[in-house]
Amino acid sequence: MNLDSLKAAFLQAGCVRLYAKTLSANDNSKNQIYLSGSVEALHMFRPFEIASTNSSRGPTFKGKIDFGWLMNSGLIAPAPKAQLILYSQYPEVRLSGFLAQCADAPSELMVKRLSGRVLFMGLTRQSEVVAYVASPRSTLAKEFAALKPTAFKGVLLEVALRTDLSPTTSRDIILNALRQIYSKGWIKSKQLDSSGKTRPCNAPQCGGYTLEAELGVSKNSRAEGDYAGWEVKSYGVRNFDRPLSAGPVTLFTPEPTGGCYRDLGFKGFMQKYGYPDKRGKIDRINFGGTYFVGRTHPSTGLSLKLNGFDSLKGKIIDGSGSIDLVTTKGVVAASWSFSHVLEHWNRKHRLAAYVPSRKITTPVLSYAYGHTVHLAEHTDHELFLAGLANGSVYYDPGIKVEKFSTENPRSKKRSQFRIHVKNLRSLYKTMNAVDVRE
Repeated sequence: MNLDSLKAAFLQAGCVRLYAKTLSANDNSKNQIYLSGSVEALHMFRPFEIASTNSSRGPTFKGKIDFGWLMNSGLIAPAPKAQLILYSQYPEVRLSGFLAQCADAPSELMVKRLSGRVLFMGLTRQSEVVAYVASPRSTLAKEFAALKPTAFKGVLLEVALRTDLSPTTSRDIILNALRQIYSKGWIKSKQLDSSGKTRPCNAPQCGGYTLEAELGVSKNSRAEGDYAGWEVKSYGVRNFDRPLSAGPVTLFTPEPTGGCYRDLGFKGFMQKYGYPDKRGKIDRINFGGTYFVGRTHPSTGLSLKLNGFDSLKGKIIDGSGSIDLVTTKGVVAASWSFSHVLEHWNRKHRLAAYVPSRKITTPVLSYAYGHTVHLAEHTDHELFLAGLANGSVYYDPGIKVEKFSTENPRSKKRSQFRIHVKNLRSLYKTMNAVDVRE
């Protein structure tokens, strides 16, 4: 097999991205395969069911991936035990379990301490990982060695799968789409439902829904990027020439994984910590307010606490730690495990585009989107936790239950974490302002 025939096999398997690495002798089934000296590999290969363990060296996070070996026949041999491991103390990400319980795995090449092998890893739109390994003296290894490096992701070289297409990047795609939306001027407020049909929108967050509708994205709560791999965030401004002089923007809305919220159920939580609507709406219970680490909210008596995070070092010191919403007596009303935050934050914010918007209410509610957008890359969950520790990130729930005493109550669950736009740069290692008109 040569490189062209291998690319064709990856395309046939449904892959849209292809990465490769020349393996060292230590890259084997015993020592695991080194993929990244940061969390970048977690961004790329999107593990799920992330769990944590602690050791004397520090916390470790393990996440399953949908992994299989591409055989010469074109069939895929599943490796059900494959996982990515983040060793936080270094940090680094390694691949393990790639041979276990896989009858057709390339064990002969992957057990040995043999340098010069080349590992190819394809990624499908469904986040499936398809792998192939070439021996050191093969035609594939020689062709790969002759490639000119252009785009590295950690230690992985990205290999172009298609040569018949223009070299358009996801960055080009999102900027072109935002340029077209900017050129439309005022756009009537709308949203796409789950079936893809356009519906009117009159909610406070319609600026975001209208932008998503223009991008062809339905309302969703997926922990994935919205468009071409980019998470697209809209926020309101008064002046498009000052795009960072605005208020807060919602980062993500993960549901709590622990505390009374889980133990008592949603309705039990609202009975215990909710309060009657302050505007006098009958039979409605709310839970809102802004919650910061170390500050007690006057209405609910709750505050945020980081359990297992060293705010001075900006590091997780306990893999089983969590973000806790606690009472003054230390009772945990709701919590979000670090594993849960890691899984959702890194998947959703690998690439993020922040787009300023303005609105008018007459003759109809409409939105326009600014020419200067901010493209943010290279984040990790510890930057998010550090933002909570220093007070730039806060919890701002918008939770309610209407017809609370009836048999058919109507609930809205929105556990959102927010940040003021001026503080966004602290969450990313790279953030650039781009004028879509150019």
